[in-house]
Amino acid sequence: MTNAIRILGLDPGLRRTGWGVIIMEGSRLTHVAHGVIVPDESAPFASRLLTLFQEIERVIAAHAPQEAAVEETFLNTNAQSSLKLGHARAAALIAPARAGLPVAEYASRHVKKAVVGTGAADKDQIGFMIARILPTASGATADAADALAVAIAHAHARGRAADPIVTRAPVRSRKGSSGAAWEAALAARGVR
Repeated sequence: MTNAIRILGLDPGLRRTGWGVIIMEGSRLTHVAHGVIVPDESAPFASRLLTLFQEIERVIAAHAPQEAAVEETFLNTNAQSSLKLGHARAAALIAPARAGLPVAEYASRHVKKAVVGTGAADKDQIGFMIARILPTASGATADAADALAVAIAHAHARGRAADPIVTRAPVRSRKGSSGAAWEAALAARGVR
């Protein structure tokens, strides 16, 4: 698998953070592993965030992904909930960045469209398609299936980026919206 790329997908949440690792080799996608991180809800807020961060680091150490993708959050009507979710998302962004991985972000609608074909898909449809695209991941919980969907969306966007006729999907690197920063990060890791 000389051109194989391991991708970590993350669906951040303070109560449950889904993760999934796939391998992209050409247009072929292979399931590696998936799971859900569930911090103790009775623990102090900072401890819950630390748990998320440390568990994502453990996933990275165990599965050695070369790139990571994180789902962007939608704004909730409850400002306090949105703020707390933003903290969980920060842990999901910082852990792979600290490991030196390029980190891309994808809107929920983009992820759903990449996997199901419509940006309005529900969790059942995502789970159904994950089981079809990655048969060894069938039975994944909704959070893990969402994380695998994020990884698949990244693989699709990455595949299109290699085609000079098609422009890159809305992807931002961990250094901002600069495509040059993304390409430099990939080149530094020997991916491009």
